[in-house]
Amino acid sequence: MKTSTMPLARRAENLIGSVIDSSTSLLAAQEHDIVRFAMGSPAADAVPLDAFREIAASRFDHSSFTYGATEGEPGLLTSLVDYLSTTPDPTSAERITITTGGMQGLDLACKIFVDPGDLVIVESPTYTNGSATALSYGAELLEAPIDENGLIVEALPDLVARAGRPPKAIYVIPNFQNPSGTTLSLARRALLIKLAHQWNAVIIDDDPYGLLRFAGTDIPNFQALSPNDPLLFSVRTFSKVLAPGLRVGWVDTDPAVRQLVINAKQTMDTCTNIPGQHILTEFIRRGSLNSHLDFLRLEYRARKEAMQASLHRHLGDRVTMTNPEGGFFLWLTLQGADAATSTQALFETALAEGVAFIPGPALSPSGRFDDALRLCFASTTPERTEEGVIRLTRALDRARAPH
Repeated sequence: MKTSTMPLARRAENLIGSVIDSSTSLLAAQEHDIVRFAMGSPAADAVPLDAFREIAASRFDHSSFTYGATEGEPGLLTSLVDYLSTTPDPTSAERITITTGGMQGLDLACKIFVDPGDLVIVESPTYTNGSATALSYGAELLEAPIDENGLIVEALPDLVARAGRPPKAIYVIPNFQNPSGTTLSLARRALLIKLAHQWNAVIIDDDPYGLLRFAGTDIPNFQALSPNDPLLFSVRTFSKVLAPGLRVGWVDTDPAVRQLVINAKQTMDTCTNIPGQHILTEFIRRGSLNSHLDFLRLEYRARKEAMQASLHRHLGDRVTMTNPEGGFFLWLTLQGADAATSTQALFETALAEGVAFIPGPALSPSGRFDDALRLCFASTTPERTEEGVIRLTRALDRARAPH
């Protein structure tokens, strides 16, 4: 009997999956206590569960459990546009399409703009679920460095010149970047728009954290700096500000692109889940989102500061860390003798000690940053964070001992 190989599509070899998402299954399989600094998820007590239950009991009827319009429920579109008019990210109804989380927004962007072999610039480090989406459509990735002011946009012309061709897209997380927590400066935002037009490259503007600024002042976003710009494709989500399990986000695009977005989404899932959209519509309509965000900003600032204090207390100058003004993450870089420790290897030791994080190489398409790691401060209380940092310190001591 002959054996045959599976007739896989050529793109299958680029479906690399997610170390970040896989950590959820890995942690679920552990039988001992784990302090979870790995997944970028809101804390359980930061989800307005009672409000959601009350809305579901009073709002749901048959219309919540049937098919809906691909572009989104009319009530949510109206409520969202009205709410965003009070934020630094205003928009209009003809630009918005409701998506199944932010990840679908990234998939739609790549599906519409990226051909096999196209060059796509990504930050390094970056959210590798985003870069993996570009890879799944056959992109060639060009990693570009970041510093305390976000993507080093000034470096892009030389990087592109060495690549020998202009990029088709530039994937950037401008506010409280995942994983570094850094924010792209105003001057660099303006320069990035200028370069995008020079290269005719779309800016995939992924901003899950922009509403979670708890320090400093807002910086005008791309849409404000270049209104009605067809080269801007903005991806947003409720996952970080309300609950990831709702799987509701949105994209903000040039109206001429919106029908393409709708067409592409219809081949994926027909419509975003209707019960989640109805919950969000009522939550926003009642004015609850503003008060909830006020709570989150205070809470997440306290949690960030508690994590920084614990790290200073237990690790001192053995690490350097970023100091984000919002979002979820600290980016740690090992120093001195500890810098010889592979954070990929450290992950196993840390898991045994009862703490989880994301190693640096998981946040670079080419596996860089083996001396760095990402910690999520948003999902743990200060007391729990203190215990996690103690466990991380023990793991680092164990890893360092052979050196």
